[in-house]
Order: sequence, then C-alpha cells, then structure tokens
Amino acid sequence: MSSAATVATPAERPEPAPRTTRGRRFPWRTLLAAAGGLALLLAFPGWSLHGLAVLGPMALALAVRGQRARSGAWLGFVLGLAFLVPLLSWTGVYVGAFPWLALAIWQATYFALLGAATAVTSGLRFWPLWTAALWVADEALRGRWFLGGFPWGRLGLSQTDGPFLSLAAYGGVPLVGFAVALTGALLAAAVLVLGRAWRSAGDAAERPAALRAGAVAVVAVLTVPLIGALAWLPLPGRSLTDGGPTRTVAVIQGNVPRAGLDFNAQRRAVLDNHVQRTLELAAAVERGEEQQPDLVVWPENSSDIDPYTNADAARAIDRAAEAIDAPILVGAVVEGPGRFLSNTGIVWDPETGPGETYVKRHPVPLAEYVPARSFFRFFTDKVDLVRRDFRAGDEVGVLDIGGARIGDVICFEVVYDGLVHDTVEAGAGMLVVQTNNATFGFTDESEQQLAASRLRAVEYGRTVVVAATSGISAVVAPDGSVVRRSQLFTPATFVEDIAQRDSTTVAERVGAGPEWLLTALGVGALASVAVPGVLRRRRARRARRG
Repeated sequence: MSSAATVATPAERPEPAPRTTRGRRFPWRTLLAAAGGLALLLAFPGWSLHGLAVLGPMALALAVRGQRARSGAWLGFVLGLAFLVPLLSWTGVYVGAFPWLALAIWQATYFALLGAATAVTSGLRFWPLWTAALWVADEALRGRWFLGGFPWGRLGLSQTDGPFLSLAAYGGVPLVGFAVALTGALLAAAVLVLGRAWRSAGDAAERPAALRAGAVAVVAVLTVPLIGALAWLPLPGRSLTDGGPTRTVAVIQGNVPRAGLDFNAQRRAVLDNHVQRTLELAAAVERGEEQQPDLVVWPENSSDIDPYTNADAARAIDRAAEAIDAPILVGAVVEGPGRFLSNTGIVWDPETGPGETYVKRHPVPLAEYVPARSFFRFFTDKVDLVRRDFRAGDEVGVLDIGGARIGDVICFEVVYDGLVHDTVEAGAGMLVVQTNNATFGFTDESEQQLAASRLRAVEYGRTVVVAATSGISAVVAPDGSVVRRSQLFTPATFVEDIAQRDSTTVAERVGAGPEWLLTALGVGALASVAVPGVLRRRRARRARRG
C-alpha cells in the first residue's frame, strides 16, 4: 500500500478540539466530583441515606475516567472537600473555623491521591475492581498516617443498615467499604455501557451486543449487595442475650453543666451528676423497679478529678458503688506518669475500691496532646487550650468487672480497627465505649461515633455499650441494631441483660488481612500502569540525549 493511502492530508486531519471546548468539559467533571462528595455526606449520620454512598465512588470513577493523574488529583480533592468540610464541621463548633478547615483540607488530600490513582488505572481491564481496591488502600493510608491517622468518614462507616452491613462480620469495615466502592464503580461501568448502547441503538448490527453488555453491567451492579444480603444467613443469633451467660449491665449518663470546651469547668458537678444518677438507680433497684446490675458503666471524663489523689472524689465514687452494690467502670483523668495525664478507665469495687485500669492507647493529637506545639501555635493559639499532654497507654483494654470480661475502648478509639480487634482477641465478651462528646455540642459527631459502634457490633458479634457524659449513650445488639439510646444533654440510665460471648467471627480471625490484600490489589494495579510509564519516559529522555 502506498504512503499516499496511509497519510492524511492536512485538510483531512481532524482539527484539535478548541480550547474553549476543553474548558467547558472540565467544570462538568468538577461538578460531578462535588456531587459525589455531597452524596457521600448524605449517606452518613445526620442524613443517614445509606444507599447514596455508592454514588460517591461512581461519581469519582466517571469524573476521572480517561483523565491524567493531575486532573484526577484535582477531582478527588474536590470530592473530598465537598464530603469532609460539612462532615467534620463538629470539630470547629467551639474552636473556630481554622482547625476545622485545616483538618478537612488535610484529609481531602488523601482523596486527591485516590483521584489520581483512579484516573491512572481507569483504562485497565476490570477497572471497577481496581477502583474499589484503591478506595480501601486510600482509607488504610488515611487511617494510619500521619500522627496515627484519622479514619473518620470511611465508606464502611456509613452502612449502619442495609445489605452491606453483614459483610463487617467477614472482613470488618474495610470489606464493607470495598463492597460500597465496588458497587459504585460497577454502577459507573453500567452507565458507560448503557450510554454506548443508547448511542448504537440505531445500528442494527451493534444493537444486540450493546444490549447484552448493558444487561451484564446491570447484573454486576446488583450482585454485590445481593451477596451482602445473603451473608446474613450463616450468622448466629444476634440478640442481646444470645450466645453466652448474661450479666446485667447498667449505663449511666450523668450529663454536664454546659456544652462546650468548658464542660468540665465544674468538674465536681460532672462527678456529682454521675453519682446522683447511680444513687437514683440504687433506689429504683431497692423499690423493685429495676434489676440489680452486676456492673455499672460510667463514661469518659465522668471524674475529671483524679480519685487517686483527691480523697473527696474517691469517697463520692465509693458512695455510689456501695449504694448500687456493684463495681463501676469509672472514666477518670489521672495524674501522671510524670508531667503527663492519663485518660483512664478504672474498675471501682464497692468493697475494695479502685482495681484494674485501662489507659487510652490513642490520645487524640491536637486535642489530648500537642506534638510540635510551637509549630502548630504559629497557625492557631487554640493549641494552648490543651494545657497538659495526655500520655498513651500500652496495654489492651480488657477488664474483669462484675463477672464480665469487657473490652474497653475510649472515645475515638472505636474507629481504629486494630485497637478494637486487640480487645476482642484478648477475650472480651462485650465491648464498652467510654466517651465524652460534650465538646461537640448538638452536632452529628455523636451519631457518627454511634455508627462506628454499630459496625463493631456486627464485626465481632458482640454487644457494644456506649457510655457518654452528655450523649449519645446506647446499647447496640450484635446485629448492629440500637436497643437503647439516650438524647443529647439529657441524663439517662439503662439496665440490660447482656450475653458475654466467646464466639469468633471471620473478621476477628482474619484481622487486617482483607484490608492488606485489597490494598495490594489496588497498589499492584496502579504500579502496572505507573512503572511502565516511568520506564518509557526514561527511555525517551535517553533517546533524546543520544
């Protein structure tokens, strides 16, 4: 064949798309990414439209498809901002906009990495699988780095109801998130396939193949949630009293004098509130109106006065324990070691006083301790609200109390997979989340934290008791359903019989295995594109120099 037949003349060559056309296309991608972030927001507590979570990964997959890494990074960043700025607004309710926006922007940079990686792998075969795996990889990074990570707002934590929730029992929050992301990516693939089918509708030769491809895409979209729905079937009984000997557990929410950063300005009032609610429960038990509890759970910061050094505080707790005739798990701020403080759960026996303790292993950076204080003070003087740093504990929070073996995690620790896994693996028959949400006022933070507790209940087949100073306190059954819950800034008392389970879920046995496997799949797919690209560019540079 002659060269004249293979080379187009200038007149025959297609004109490049005008710059204005490309400019009009990119904002639509940006708007699509922003819409995906808002859909994610609506899936989380506050709105709890759980099914909308799949639209986040779908929107990002469609927005970045065929784009370069740089454009993908921008689109991922936009999605992250649209999602995280409103989701994390509770962080600034009393400290101002700067810490809130700084945290949201920093967290959004992880979504920028996700957008870039998704764009790079969008041309691979089976790209929906790699897209979903990259979501898991990105969340694994976000939950570990830096300063210990901040795994708030992971996809799986939006699924407190619906067909994806059961997957927590097989692979924890990462597997639930993977299922959500895979469904969203498959939905994006279905949109693309059906779009091609629509465009070829007038071509009789292509129509059957297009329709078959569309049908396959729709079936694929429905398969993942169907698997999740079927995954409930092999799971054992999931009520409060199924699966082991029961213990009667009381939960006390004493409330605080006021919301905000100065919630503990009247520290003795907070302690007295919890003592008084416990005395009222003891009176109700004596009248026969409530069961006699085997153990009582107070929340984090229920005694911000160190009962080891303050005899008056110790007497107040003694009085409550003796009246209820049961050990109390007290959340206390304890002096030491050295110049530090310790956020501590103390088992307080009515006869012998303080016994076993658990010290919070993951204090919150910039809230319970300030690393590089002079550096962060350059940006905001709010860091000096943390006058003394808390020191992290180094022992797993499994405590024997009132015939129960409980796994204690304190406040935000509930969103860290490894911390919760350790307590169950060490033999906890139930989980307790001691928390103080008074510093977040009437925001969605408490609901979001409760959602994490519901996922943990399913993940480990354990009842989860949440005790909060100001709400939301709750009792969550092993199927993730909320049996009892309180309102914000209202005193409350619950008494429930709770089974002490020793069963083992698949999620407990495999631990972080599914997360690492899925992360490896995503990173491997990215490397399969990125490494050859780097090598090609190096060869091209050497060729130009030669």
